[in-house]
Amino acid sequence: MSSVRATAGLERRALSLGTANAVDYALQFLLPMVLTRTLDPHAFGEYRLLWLAVATLMMVTPMCMAPALYYFLPRSDRPTQRLYINQTLVFLVFAGIVSGWALSLWNPFLPGKLEAINEGHGVLVPAFVLLWVFASLLDTLPTAEERVSWQAKVIMSLSAIRAVALSAAAILTHELAPVLWALLAFTGLKAAILVHYVAKHHGLAGPIGRRDTFTAQVRQAAPFALSGTLHGLRVQGDQWIAAALFSVTQFASFSVATVLGPLVQIFRQSVNHVFLPSMSRLQSEGDHQGMLALNSRANCMVALLVYPLLAFAFVFAEPVITLVYTRTYIEAVPVLRLYSLGLIAFVVELVSALFVLRQGAFAARTNGIVLLIALPLSIFGAMHYGLMGAAMGSVAAIYAERLLSLRRISSLTGTPIRKLQDWHALAMLLVAAALAAGLAGLLLHWSEWTSFPTLLAGAAIMAAAYPACLYLTGRWGDLITFVDSMRNKAVRA
Repeated sequence: MSSVRATAGLERRALSLGTANAVDYALQFLLPMVLTRTLDPHAFGEYRLLWLAVATLMMVTPMCMAPALYYFLPRSDRPTQRLYINQTLVFLVFAGIVSGWALSLWNPFLPGKLEAINEGHGVLVPAFVLLWVFASLLDTLPTAEERVSWQAKVIMSLSAIRAVALSAAAILTHELAPVLWALLAFTGLKAAILVHYVAKHHGLAGPIGRRDTFTAQVRQAAPFALSGTLHGLRVQGDQWIAAALFSVTQFASFSVATVLGPLVQIFRQSVNHVFLPSMSRLQSEGDHQGMLALNSRANCMVALLVYPLLAFAFVFAEPVITLVYTRTYIEAVPVLRLYSLGLIAFVVELVSALFVLRQGAFAARTNGIVLLIALPLSIFGAMHYGLMGAAMGSVAAIYAERLLSLRRISSLTGTPIRKLQDWHALAMLLVAAALAAGLAGLLLHWSEWTSFPTLLAGAAIMAAAYPACLYLTGRWGDLITFVDSMRNKAVRA
């Protein structure tokens, strides 16, 4: 009974963080509606290219030192926690300096398209990158310490500030440079909040580091850092291929089609970051079945929310692109549909289980193997099938990586693959989402409405049909559990 209450408490925390991240995603999803209408396509392409470069560096230079706190903080006393946090802060400062240099004009190997973004902006880009890497600790530290409510409030507040600041800069100037200055100011604010948080809860005091604890932290983080780098190259490799083979404007069209990936990642992180400390404790106690049960429950919870969104995006891809990004970027439609198929498997998150099982080396090898599949396939696809073909490698890689990870976890825990996840529940949730989206698409297929009323009507039909489809597929109980969790969250608030 106590385990049921504990799981329910984790679900409420996950919903709290998920709500905040959903608000963040919604605001950042709507931000391009302003940018595509106020910046010319070339400037918007440069904006997207800069974020691609920053996202790639975030996969490399921070070396997973911040996520490693999910492993160490739940197992440490207060003085040791402060030591691990200090080590992470210092490491991120150096990682930020390296990242800033990598995207500056001081880097002799900087690609020409990124060099054009830097020209005339002085130290703007490297300063922004340095602060962004350092402030990224704010995205994980409060949750690692299980201060989920505080984390949720900060996420929503900062997201609103960022969206308003960047939109205002774009509307008032119609130029990229003021948008980048606004982004630098926002990142400085986020860094200041991080320093305030650490000072309040841990104090700005030594020791800064200790060899044995730093070595332990690096040993835990490094394999996953390598795995994350390979994973990042695989996930973002198709975007770099599109950036290299197509124009900046065409790259902008390709990049907007990847909007679903961050959406699924937001839901996954919101749930799994809350479950991960408990999974870590269960694994340390030798309870592998309890750890796997939490992972399976988390994935079903994500699927309940994400599968209908993926199905909706597949059916209504054209009005979504037209409404948010304008018809200038209509080439993104087939790419968006292909990505939505790949993200079906992406919902099944296995990295957290590998993390607590200390399988970083395996994860790195797996991502290396998958990378060798993804990049050549994307290059071949881009050369023969255009923008949509460039996405082929990423989609194939998602399924290959999941299969290899499932086999490894099964071997380590002595659990058959068929029992690692609730596959029947996941399949029925997908069927329910597909039925609801298909019905909405069928009813609106012959309409001649513009994008906004089409999406509004489609969403309304799906909202009405999805619960009925869940009932027909036997997953009505999942929806009831979700609603009860939301109700309990509201009562507690």
